[in-house]
Amino acid sequence: MTHFDVLIVGSGHGGVQTAAALRHLDFHGSIGIVTAESDLPYERPPLSKDYLAGEKPFESILFHQPHFWAEKKIELVRGHDIIAINARDRIAVSASQEFGYGKLVWAAGGQPRRLSCGGSHLEGLHTIRTRADVDRLRGELQAANRVVVIGGGYIGLEAAAVLVSAGKQVTVIEALDRPLSRVAAEPISDFFVREHAAHGVDFLMNATVTCIEGSSGRVARVLLGDGSTVDADIVIVGIGIQPSVEPLIEAGAESSNGVLVDECCRTSLPDVFAVGDCALHHNPFGPNYPVRVESVQNATDQAMTAAKSITGQAEPYHATPWFWSHQYDVKLQTVGLNAGYDDFLVRGDASSDRFSVLYFRNERLVALDCVNLVKDYVQGRKLVEQKARFDRVALQDDSVPLKSLVA
Repeated sequence: MTHFDVLIVGSGHGGVQTAAALRHLDFHGSIGIVTAESDLPYERPPLSKDYLAGEKPFESILFHQPHFWAEKKIELVRGHDIIAINARDRIAVSASQEFGYGKLVWAAGGQPRRLSCGGSHLEGLHTIRTRADVDRLRGELQAANRVVVIGGGYIGLEAAAVLVSAGKQVTVIEALDRPLSRVAAEPISDFFVREHAAHGVDFLMNATVTCIEGSSGRVARVLLGDGSTVDADIVIVGIGIQPSVEPLIEAGAESSNGVLVDECCRTSLPDVFAVGDCALHHNPFGPNYPVRVESVQNATDQAMTAAKSITGQAEPYHATPWFWSHQYDVKLQTVGLNAGYDDFLVRGDASSDRFSVLYFRNERLVALDCVNLVKDYVQGRKLVEQKARFDRVALQDDSVPLKSLVA
């Protein structure tokens, strides 16, 4: 059995940054990163954008070149999926090996939610979560023309932008009445529908998928709840992720939609931490219930929080959330968490390609979505960090710089 002073499960942003932070904090014990993937650790955001478009080679999205891991004395154990945790004896178990640990950092992220309808086994059905996913998709694109994207979240829209720009006929199917409805207000959804439609993407709203129909073992069309069908050579499913926390739950960790952690990223299991997409936590910028935050920023900052706890320098997690999405020549930047918002206002002209949406919770500004407005994004950060009440008329006037409203 291999033993590590700190065992990290997962090689995404959270796992890699935890290992790097430990070395930065002068941790001299042994560190191992165990991952189910066979590749060197790489960045995930380019998968649905530059890498899918073929604009970036895989080598350019690696976190670090191979020599980094040896220099930092971080051992990469690839091709092992951890399927069980023995919290009493401090052992993590894969199908073929056991790993002992002093501290365990769970950074396994999540798996794409799968369709539960008929036809979900057919060839030509894809998700976008790993490099292998995108390589398979890219390998089939040359022979495909009609692409159906199921799910109008950011991953689905980013993929739609890449594929329609590559000359594919793209249809987005959304179960609700607008895309991005779970994460943004109507003006943002309406803007992206207009932007995608201008590039040739078709949208079907309030549409439920009944079945994926095939021909010769491959997808041929998507059957909808109203009986209509959409022809497809490729189907991309982007309906969210399921946090990968089953081994922790079976070991007795507190959980709900993810594994629950405290302000220092500790789970309820002894010496077991969790960071990133799978970590359910009370975010200081969020509502009064625990949330999971699926972002690079959250994974990176929680990694530092966990590393500080492990090295005896514990500090509560208190990082300002931020996100981004690139579609066509549009740059959307978000600061704060709008979960549980009860009101919003538009700053600027929502019918243009430059405006911001400001979100409020209990009359306090909690988040901004900024469309091609870097200035609002940068200056709005302070307003969100203050969690203060502001003159809404002044906020709405885009001729007034946001920085002039900061107390």
